Amino acid sequence: MTAVGKHLIAGEWRIDGAEAETIDPATGQAIGHYHLGSEALTDQAIDAARQAFRQTDWAQSPRKRAKVLTDLAEVLRTREAEIVRLIVRETGKKLMDATFEVRTSVEELHYYAGLARSLYGRALESAPDTFSVMLREPVGVAAIIVPWNAPVILLVRSLAPALAAGCATVIKSAPQTPLCNAWVVARLAEIAEVPPGIINSVNENGAEVGKRMVASEGVDTISFTGSSATGKAIMAAAAPTLKRLSLELGGKAPSIVFPDADLDATVPQLVRGGLLISGQMCVAITRILAHRDIADQLSERLIAALKAARIGPGMDPETQLSPLIDHANRDRVAALAKGADAEGEVLLRGAPVGGALAEGAFLSPTLVRVADSKSSLVQEEVFGPLLTLETFDTEEEALALANATRYGLSASLWTRDLSRAFRISRRIESGTVWLNTHGKLIPEAETGGYKQSGLGRLHGVEALNDFLETKHIYFEADA
Repeated sequence: MTAVGKHLIAGEWRIDGAEAETIDPATGQAIGHYHLGSEALTDQAIDAARQAFRQTDWAQSPRKRAKVLTDLAEVLRTREAEIVRLIVRETGKKLMDATFEVRTSVEELHYYAGLARSLYGRALESAPDTFSVMLREPVGVAAIIVPWNAPVILLVRSLAPALAAGCATVIKSAPQTPLCNAWVVARLAEIAEVPPGIINSVNENGAEVGKRMVASEGVDTISFTGSSATGKAIMAAAAPTLKRLSLELGGKAPSIVFPDADLDATVPQLVRGGLLISGQMCVAITRILAHRDIADQLSERLIAALKAARIGPGMDPETQLSPLIDHANRDRVAALAKGADAEGEVLLRGAPVGGALAEGAFLSPTLVRVADSKSSLVQEEVFGPLLTLETFDTEEEALALANATRYGLSASLWTRDLSRAFRISRRIESGTVWLNTHGKLIPEAETGGYKQSGLGRLHGVEALNDFLETKHIYFEADA
């Protein structure tokens, strides 16, 4: 094992803390190790970020920040094969998905490099010779808590606006993917224009590091992607310090299929959206709402397509369904599939995959037809290849079903009627609604949740808001 996940504090790589292994979900074998963090290391990283923010010219150097983001984008582009392979090995995801993740990260970095040089304030004359100037200034130290399911892009989409705004940062990787995050941090640390302490990274140790970040008075803003339950805990723990929060949380994305949908085009996209990162993505399709007139036909096609989905390791370009992140999560979702008869009619039951794939965290897909929207399979985030099918008769019923959970992150509509598509999309309680497609996220367009799917927005111009303050400077010329 040669890959090692270290801590980066004040420009120095640290190997403090016990070692833990990082595992390839496709084989169950260790691919490297990382050093566990601690509360003390977290405090050191936060102090280093605070000093760098106050003592360097980083916050006042938009051209420097833009160059750093552009340089990192170029490194990701030229070393794509290297980081893609690491993503596949550490997350188990498909080669195509890992490649898309890296290329999207490059686009994200270029986008925020442009915005770094466009952080305009405004000025006004409120009375004769009386002036107000509003400046946009970085908030200070940003803590970024990264999940494991897309470790590069979900780091970059918080890190890029934080750096573009002029913040100093402390990064906490997920314990499942410390090597991916360490690779990106290392590439940043190699860029000469980055002052020591602007980028810091501490590996997790249980929940010790994350809890310290949230409680610390030295952290001004938290950017977190993860479950709604953890988001609530962060919000409660951050209350005493009144720090700013950006929380992208859980989802139960509904896909509403109307009777005029082109099923030949729709079914492959539903399957692709449902099996996105093996169902381990907050915007993945988890609920399919079908008009009663086509429900039986749609269910038959879905069963056939899900059965035919090729299961295999992520590096195989023919793979359609790769492993879950680990055996514990595979077994958790498998238990839900095994007990799904209590929730509805099991049309296709998934199970752990044996044979040559037995050592990995592979699980075949499940499809359950559910009549009661109060079912736990409808209401709770599964984070695995388990889909539900519900039926409706009218637009109003479709809307009621789509909005029947506490989540509101994403949804999709499938219809050839453009008027209906806009009419329904305006009434869905969701931060993103896709029309005749699913899962398309771009740097220029904000994404985020309604209801318990989170606070704030990532991507787009609005993502900068979580990392910026507005300062009013007042001046009377004759005073």
